[in-house]
Amino acid sequence: MPDHYAEVYQSHADRYEQLVSREDYEGNIVAALRRITPLEGRDIIDSGAGTGRLACLVAPFARSLRVYDSSAHMLDFAAARLRASGLTHWHTAVADHRQLPAENQSADIVLAGWSVVYTVVWEEDWRAELGRALTELTRVLRLGGKLIILETLGTGFVKPHPPEGMLPYFAYLENEAGFTRSCIRTDYRFASVEEARELTSFFFEDDMTDRLINLDPPILPECTGIWERSV
Repeated sequence: MPDHYAEVYQSHADRYEQLVSREDYEGNIVAALRRITPLEGRDIIDSGAGTGRLACLVAPFARSLRVYDSSAHMLDFAAARLRASGLTHWHTAVADHRQLPAENQSADIVLAGWSVVYTVVWEEDWRAELGRALTELTRVLRLGGKLIILETLGTGFVKPHPPEGMLPYFAYLENEAGFTRSCIRTDYRFASVEEARELTSFFFEDDMTDRLINLDPPILPECTGIWERSV
């Protein structure tokens, strides 16, 4: 992936949040997570949390929530959102998937949304780095715990259409690392076509308004893959 994404994560949390807050307007993510495993009363880690979209979804259910991201800039934004929620059973720390500041077997659920992919696309020896990440994300899980990874399966498509460059990564998860995949729709809903154009071109560097499946309100389809593995 181009350096553009690294720049977004280091300096543009506010605009990134404007985009991702439009995604999953039907609330399919939390429903899918709850089908995989109960969230109530669980100790949860959100690794690669970004601006906290998964953290804020699961926080009301969790007994405790630890929120990690390698970008302090993104993490500050996530912390502000969690403070605004009035909840207090959470804390944040700057950390990479491959080195988490958490004790062995201290979590029931580990979430990693739209972020493990960067150990693949930004690393030359991606298999080794992905293996390190999965080992570390598993280390902190208790027996019976769940590791859940979310990634895009295609923006602007009503059926799964994964980016070609991510296919080896997905095959590794399913064929070598023992994950089971499911797919949900997490469509974006925008206030206007103009907003859709502005926010999608900011992040994707492409105007995706030609992929809208509705104009009032503008809806951009998105397929999201969910990979799960039990310890």
